[in-house]
Amino acid sequence: MTTARLVGTVDIRPLLPGDGAALARAYASNREHLAPWEPLRPESWFTERGQEENVARLVDERAAGRALPWVLLDGDRVVGGMTVSGIVRGPFLSGNLGYWVDGTVTRRGIATAAVAHVLDACAREGLHRVQAGTLVHNAASQTVLLRNGFARIGLAPRYLLIAGRWQDHVLYQRLLGDD
Repeated sequence: MTTARLVGTVDIRPLLPGDGAALARAYASNREHLAPWEPLRPESWFTERGQEENVARLVDERAAGRALPWVLLDGDRVVGGMTVSGIVRGPFLSGNLGYWVDGTVTRRGIATAAVAHVLDACAREGLHRVQAGTLVHNAASQTVLLRNGFARIGLAPRYLLIAGRWQDHVLYQRLLGDD
């Protein structure tokens, strides 16, 4: 599995078994930072065991061709994650992009560079389309998507259960291979 340098000392590489401890530390230290943007998480989510279970699930999804998960690293410290999930093959060739970045490293271009890396990987995987949704008020994430050539395709009312409430999302897509 290859590692790529993104910005400064931050690298991206595919998620691997054994990443659970570092992910648990990252999620625990970013709990407040991520809370407004994510589903409510059980306490087990913030533990090494809970993260190893999540890693195992994502690695299995990758092996089945249904997900492409990555971690962002600054040395040995996890500072973010990128996952293309719900990959559908056949004539659709599409997946859904989700990502997060540690609150201590935001506004450095890391998410923008990581999304560009992920889009290149998706194109190599033969995907035609990548979709992403952001909360209506998440201007930072919308900027990351727009900088990576995503186009706004609509508003999805009450799209996801985030922070304990069904919330509207702005939907974006990026068509690959049409550049």
